[in-house]
Amino acid sequence: MSLILHIETSTTTCSVALSENGSLISKIDKTEKNIHAAELTLFISQILKEAGKDIKQLQAVAVSMGPGSYTGLRIGVSTAKGLCYALDIPLIGVNTLEAMASGFIDRCFSVNKYTLFCPMIDARRMEVYSAVFDGEKNMVAEVAATIVDENSFSNFLDSHVVYFFGDGAPKCEEVLGLHLNARVLDTYVNSAADMVQIAQQKFEKQQFEDVAYFEPYYLKDYVAGVKKKA
Repeated sequence: MSLILHIETSTTTCSVALSENGSLISKIDKTEKNIHAAELTLFISQILKEAGKDIKQLQAVAVSMGPGSYTGLRIGVSTAKGLCYALDIPLIGVNTLEAMASGFIDRCFSVNKYTLFCPMIDARRMEVYSAVFDGEKNMVAEVAATIVDENSFSNFLDSHVVYFFGDGAPKCEEVLGLHLNARVLDTYVNSAADMVQIAQQKFEKQQFEDVAYFEPYYLKDYVAGVKKKA
């Protein structure tokens, strides 16, 4: 048996999901700025109650490890580590972009050898955190912080249809949309449910993180904004 709690806080969406033996039982997704600290633990209690499960029945906690929002990742990872420590259960780290690609590809109606998938997480201005995957969920371009212009991803777009999705994609539509093979979507919302397949595989292989030393994958150093004068 594998009852796993999944936590996703890498973007403005605060999401939790519960799975058993690799099958999704329930999920809660809410997209709103700055709600993670206030809502995350409430969502965890709610999803366990609705599923009729006790927190002590959890076999592991999976957390979206980044890249993504610095504050969101800190809250999600801290919560996951606290639960694992208190319950003495393993922690599973899931790359956020891999989870996004996995969930999107499973729901995509057009997947073939000429189709690629590029999840994007909003960074600053025209910058995104991204990676590129093929239809079998293999990563063909490594995770990177990319400043998007009209030449971005041209090496893929010349020979493949590429789906761009995630909260970083809409702002890139004007430049990426110039290419006939680009498909820029604005409907994808990060969800802990997209972590289930990857987390289950890691659970079965016992690919766990060190609870004491695990840190989010920020990709870039945190840059504090300048406080505005009143």
